Amino acid sequence: MFHEKNYYFFGVLAALATVTIWAAFLIGTRFAVSGNLTVDEVLLLRLVPAFLIMLPLMLKLGIILRGQSIFSLLMIALGATAVFPYLISTGVYYAPASDAGALAPGMLPFWTALFAFIIAGEKPTKIRFFGLIIILLGAFLVGSYSIFSSSGQNTWKGHFLFLAGSGMWSIYSVYFRQSGIDPLTGLVFGLFWGTALVIPLLVLFGNVSFEKASAFDIVSMILLQGLLIAILAMLLYNFSIQQLGPAQTAAFGALTPILTLIGGFIFLDETITILKTVGIFIVAFGVVLASGIMEKALSAATK
Repeated sequence: MFHEKNYYFFGVLAALATVTIWAAFLIGTRFAVSGNLTVDEVLLLRLVPAFLIMLPLMLKLGIILRGQSIFSLLMIALGATAVFPYLISTGVYYAPASDAGALAPGMLPFWTALFAFIIAGEKPTKIRFFGLIIILLGAFLVGSYSIFSSSGQNTWKGHFLFLAGSGMWSIYSVYFRQSGIDPLTGLVFGLFWGTALVIPLLVLFGNVSFEKASAFDIVSMILLQGLLIAILAMLLYNFSIQQLGPAQTAAFGALTPILTLIGGFIFLDETITILKTVGIFIVAFGVVLASGIMEKALSAATK
């Protein structure tokens, strides 16, 4: 029992660390692309260091997946490692990080449920479906604040990219779950092919001159993007799932929009309006419902 409680405690710590890193990713990326780094440079600093760190495991585990469809291979190879971060990084160039917290990780349960139904035929329960509706309502409030305020004409572009990135991650998640491969193999496979296919394109056609970037900018992005996000956050997330289960781990994701709202206000001087704040907290509540943790708690209480 002692060991079980310890594992549960560490699982909670891992989940809290994961959502904190997710919030730091959105805040740090917003700061970087609004300053001295381009979106292309941020993606390069995400992929190359992580690739080099995981290279020994790539050589050991291999970089070929068998028994998968071509589309499934493309999603696992590029969906999480390249396309998702590119869309989100471009989005925070146009819109605040606090918006990203609600419209990117906050919308994941909605998109995942939608694509799980379309691709795998899975139907959400009534409580989870209600949670998904709540998420949509909160997301509408977060987006509508910029319509009724003078927050910038291009904010809608960021919102669209957040939704597209969140949807991309959800499609990837469904195909990854269907593939049956273990998380470490999926991480290695995605990092290899994401780097091998995307980095040459960035070098040839992207804006990766690093003309404005200082040594601090480059090192901080390597630590945030290449180490914390690309490797550590995923490993912590997987450990949390093992100790707490997917439903309870997903419930911690409700903290990401709130942490990003607070961090955006403190570190980026982002505006906090009542409408936007209410929308973010509604999204967080919807995430808790959609995660299934409430159903689990009710089921345990009735036994």
